[in-house]
Amino acid sequence: MSDDAKDAGLVAMISSILGGNKRAEAASPPPLADVMPAAPAAEPAPDVAQIPEAESPKLQDAPDEAVTAAKPVAPASQSLTPDGKRLLPADAIADLVLGELRKIEDFPASGVSVTVYGYRHWNAMITFAPFSTNFRNATRFRQALPDIVFKLRRFVELEL
Repeated sequence: MSDDAKDAGLVAMISSILGGNKRAEAASPPPLADVMPAAPAAEPAPDVAQIPEAESPKLQDAPDEAVTAAKPVAPASQSLTPDGKRLLPADAIADLVLGELRKIEDFPASGVSVTVYGYRHWNAMITFAPFSTNFRNATRFRQALPDIVFKLRRFVELEL
């Protein structure tokens, strides 16, 4: 991965955490129903919102050939575990968890971060930026998180 692509990813992550990226807030992750397999057959990969690397200040000065070469390539097929669970990276699982949390009433539009960690029995942690929500709502969201993780663990496995 080039340094420009890493810089673009860092800028996108920081701006989404601080709430400065309105486009990233508007793009919602795929709902849980898209991740749950209907049959053991392979399904297409869920669309995970990706920030185009061309919006990086460093890449705007680069020629068009460099911008097109730096774009990520989608995997040809969805990888599955032997028991039929989808293998997804931690970022994609975090987007799924965040998408489910956004369905809860009074969930903040920005200032929330979900971290997925672990291996075989992965887990998720939610953190809130100062003044993004009040204590009562934050407690409700934290109490809902284990149920969401339990549901997703039945259908999604963490990819290393």
